[in-house]
Amino acid sequence: MSASENAHVQLQVAAAAADDMKGEDLVALDVSGPLPFSDVFLLVTGHSERHVSGIARDVEEKMLEAGFKTLRREGRTEGRWVLLDYGDLVVNVFHEEDRLFYSLERLWKDCPSIPIELEAPVGAEG
Repeated sequence: MSASENAHVQLQVAAAAADDMKGEDLVALDVSGPLPFSDVFLLVTGHSERHVSGIARDVEEKMLEAGFKTLRREGRTEGRWVLLDYGDLVVNVFHEEDRLFYSLERLWKDCPSIPIELEAPVGAEG
């Protein structure tokens, strides 16, 4: 089994929003095989509690603009690990220390990664 088309669309919207807020080390994992409730995990790192909360807020705003409603939200007040559930996509925005501690990439190492397509900045040469 592989991630749905809807999950891929959600992933691109969320990843672009996280990138716009200077989120780092974006990783997308196809968890559709082992998990019955979600297709994709997006992992993003922020440098401070404020940065983590800002990334999560912007992801929520851009997802809503694209027509995707947040089904569940956890951790936003603490700003250490914010989880945003969109059904097919779960966005995990971590403080860099918490990302290292929980190491979800290691936990889900058997799941394939999904390429994230971010637009090149205007004027960037390829």
